[in-house]
Formats: sequence, structure tokens, C-alpha cells
Amino acid sequence: MSERDVFEYALVRVVPRIERGELINAGVVLYCRAKSYVAARTHLDEHRLRALDSEADVDGVRAALRAVEGVCDAAGQAAGDNPGQRFRWLIAPRSTVVQPGPVHTGLTADPEAEVERLLDLLVR
Repeated sequence: MSERDVFEYALVRVVPRIERGELINAGVVLYCRAKSYVAARTHLDEHRLRALDSEADVDGVRAALRAVEGVCDAAGQAAGDNPGQRFRWLIAPRSTVVQPGPVHTGLTADPEAEVERLLDLLVR
């Protein structure tokens, strides 16, 4: 059995109408300290989003999801931050249309495969 490391992850949720509290899962952010790894994978189901809010700003939501991925890739202002700092910034609570869910933990030998597995399991 290969060595497994602790990882943390949070779902990225889209809450098109904050006052209603309805949401869809649109991504996963995963951090593995032992591997200095942070990544986000997103997938927006436009049909599900429109079911919650027919007037949702789909382009705006897509841009926000790309920004989450960009922070993980150390783009822009996040360029100087280490993976842990980027993860903590992304999981900070916020009242926006795109927001993080609670943090969960697990063990993995391959964080890159794990983020894809979680995206398939919890988002797609």
C-alpha cells in the first residue's frame, strides 16, 4: 500500500439568490500540505443553475469559478502566497453568489486524482 497523506477539501457552491439559500455544487478545492498541493476543479451545470434562478448571471458565475481556479494556480495577487494560504483564503466564509462549503478531510496517495474523483462524486 502506498503512503497516504491527509488532505482537506471544500465544495465550491453557487447560491444564485442568497436570500433563498438554494445552491448547487460547482467545484472542489483540495489542499494537501504534505505535497504542497492546492487545486480547484469546477463544473457548472447551467441547466441546474437556471432551475434555481432563470435570470442567473451564468457568465458572471463562470468568471468567478475561473477565478477560484486561478487562485489555486497562483495567478494574480495570489502569486506570492503558499498553497496553504491560497486554500485558507478560498475557504473563508463569504456571502457571495460563489462561496465555499464546510471543510472536510481525508487520506490520499494522489491529491490530483483525488480532486478529480471528488468532482465526479460530488459535483457532476
